[in-house]
Amino acid sequence: MRSLDDLQVAGRTVLVRADFNVPLADSGSGARTITDDGRIRAALPTINDLRSAGARVVLVSHLGRPKGAPIPEASLAPVAARLSELLGAPVELVRDLSDAPRIVSAMSPGGVVLLENIRFDARETSMDPVERAALAAELAALADIYVADGFGVVHREQASVTDVALLLPSAAGRLVHAEAKVFQRILNDPARPFVVVLGGSKVSDKLGVIGNLLSRVDRLLIGGGMAFTFLAAQGLGVGSSLLEEDQVDTVRGFLAQAKELGVEIVLPIDIVVADAFKADANTQVVPADAIPAEWMGLDIGPATRGLFAAKLADAGTIVWNGPMGVFEMAAFAGGTRAIAETMAASGAFTVIGGGDSAAAVRLLGIDEAAFSHVSTGGGASLEFLEGRELPGLVALEESAR
Repeated sequence: MRSLDDLQVAGRTVLVRADFNVPLADSGSGARTITDDGRIRAALPTINDLRSAGARVVLVSHLGRPKGAPIPEASLAPVAARLSELLGAPVELVRDLSDAPRIVSAMSPGGVVLLENIRFDARETSMDPVERAALAAELAALADIYVADGFGVVHREQASVTDVALLLPSAAGRLVHAEAKVFQRILNDPARPFVVVLGGSKVSDKLGVIGNLLSRVDRLLIGGGMAFTFLAAQGLGVGSSLLEEDQVDTVRGFLAQAKELGVEIVLPIDIVVADAFKADANTQVVPADAIPAEWMGLDIGPATRGLFAAKLADAGTIVWNGPMGVFEMAAFAGGTRAIAETMAASGAFTVIGGGDSAAAVRLLGIDEAAFSHVSTGGGASLEFLEGRELPGLVALEESAR
């Protein structure tokens, strides 16, 4: 897989597939504002390197799921405005792909334009390879080189991710190259002990990850909503907490497999429970084996936070994917904060697996620089941890042959 360092980009036009799928909120005046620009900032090293080398940069990204039709609330206009601020240079939003050839041909070296949300075109996510190929050809006609720098989409088979990579000389951008290197390291040569912390709402979302990691890790810490299926698998009542009853037998199988492999699975020993799913609900801390029937668990308790910290203390590698509770509500953010702060203070190689975990770190005001790596791709990082081949990376490898 080629990197930017393998390309000669001076005076050439480079199509960069970025991931600007950022959260937006209504500002009250009808405009949409970006509430977390982490993914935009993550793309800056590639954009700046290309500009400095004298390339013309054409950015392509999606935002949300507009289902192949233009909708104002999914416009990349706020992203173009924020990019202009961060780069200190104008970034024009090309609202119609038919206008792109004219606009791109008029660009000067070091210039940057952003194509409007590529998912406004139904061909981007089409299951028909002929339709995807047609869009990819239009994109490829704009540029001399393709650079993949949207790690959050490399697990997707889409026109701007996979198809166009095969039509132009292609390489991984700074972000994708760094992400791939980190995940290959933790899967193939992690410093020991290798400890993985998994949370989030559903165990079904993490089945592939658990299955692939059990033979690789030394210790697995389970929190979040998925913990209740593990507790139920041990015969404990979980009240009205989130429970995937259809996964209980699968989880029992994981527990048995872990025992055979000598892998320690650590579950919560106390839970913050509430009488309703709301920020001002009544709460109490109860042992994990004594959750009241009408109450729901919404965070790991203080004793569990201490236990998890102790289990992370000697780690050589820590990977975390999924919050420990409903961190968006202050009453249930303590467990997630504790994991983040423990990792930040650790001497281990620490990886935040994107998605809600990365969002939580930023929402809680914890300095991302305290971690070895904060991934920009929740879904992509999960599939990497599952051991799957990611179509966007496969396309880059095929292009390099």
